[in-house]
Amino acid sequence: MMTPLVRLCAKFGRHLSRPWSACQLGLRHRSSQSAAEMSAEPAAPGTMFPPLQTFSEEESMMKEAVKKFAQERIAPFVSKMDENSAMDADVIGALFEQGLMGIEISPDYGGTGSTFFSSILVIEELAKVDPSVAVLCDIQNTLINTLVSNLGTDEQKEKYLTRLSTDMVGSFCLSEAESGSDAFSLKTRAEKHKDYYIINGSKMWISNAEHAGVFLVMANVDPSAGYRGITCFIVDGNTEGLHIGRKENKLGLRASSTCPLTFDNLKVHEKNILGKIGHGYKYAIGMLNEGRIGIAAQMLGLAQGCFDHAIPYTRQRVQFGKRIFDFQGMQHQIAHVATQLEAARLLTYNAARLKEAGRPFIKEACMAKYFTAEVATLTTSKCIEWMGGVGFTKDYPIEKYYRDCKIGTIYEGTTNIQLSTMAKFIDQEYDH
Repeated sequence: MMTPLVRLCAKFGRHLSRPWSACQLGLRHRSSQSAAEMSAEPAAPGTMFPPLQTFSEEESMMKEAVKKFAQERIAPFVSKMDENSAMDADVIGALFEQGLMGIEISPDYGGTGSTFFSSILVIEELAKVDPSVAVLCDIQNTLINTLVSNLGTDEQKEKYLTRLSTDMVGSFCLSEAESGSDAFSLKTRAEKHKDYYIINGSKMWISNAEHAGVFLVMANVDPSAGYRGITCFIVDGNTEGLHIGRKENKLGLRASSTCPLTFDNLKVHEKNILGKIGHGYKYAIGMLNEGRIGIAAQMLGLAQGCFDHAIPYTRQRVQFGKRIFDFQGMQHQIAHVATQLEAARLLTYNAARLKEAGRPFIKEACMAKYFTAEVATLTTSKCIEWMGGVGFTKDYPIEKYYRDCKIGTIYEGTTNIQLSTMAKFIDQEYDH
């Protein structure tokens, strides 16, 4: 029986010469092959490892299928969703329908059973069309699903993964009014009573909150222990005492809901603790490290999407008797931005491959997140300039990419946090 994402490969990948049945095989089994074995094309004689941008056949088909899906099922809604500051229900439904909300979840729970790198490719392709949709998919796959899959009990997995892969959005709740970059100074408390906990406190900047059916809430069960009391709780969206505030009126990513939450004597049974008591800070650190690769994929896709809209315009627009693309000053700028995009892609893919291979990747994830955010800022700004007055209007999507990219230097670790983390690793590398 084909999973939804396999059907997507079949639907949108018919023109590919290779049979899509191979896609099913690859998506159902996490690959432990070497890079050379995973190559979609055979490596040259004597070559041990293929280029970093070499994909397995399954990855290539998925990338192409999601690209077509985004153009056909998401692109028509982008402008309206941005204007209305609301995600279209049909778009969310289509993501679940095609298996894009449970990419790494085991087929045993209705997921696709694919890999982390596949999630990164999907996020990148979605961001080329609408970064807001990419955020929804990113958080679901790289944070929520991964936490429940890695830490959940059999009962929790059966109850939540089955829904997360088919029809339920999840939300990750860490940030607070006085707990941003200093995430572990959070004030939300969970007090033990018999076999349940009472949670009181509040959260801010919670993505996906408007549509979420389940929330992973970080709360401190033992304030005297500091951050070592932080524990992760699974909170159902209909739990009494959970209040979702009015969504923020944001500069960019307007279709992605971002809301404050309050917990007013919210009762959660102890069986809803995810993982171990007091280990929430470890889980948050681990997931944010992985999540930064997802943010890098968002920023990369956003920048590439903007570039792909602007370049055709420069090749068609004629001034002083020739295409504006043909002016040397323009060519040099375009070549510079294209080089930055290529470097950003390599950093992102390398971090993703390292993570998937089980090798250290934290420094590389920080580098990818930091650099792609900078490149997205450069790319979107330049694209507006290249298109002149029309780039400044809402008749073209360039200005939306420009607004959407700014959050890349802020969420899941600000630029300064990334630089500080990178510096710590560099310092350690020179200890010996």
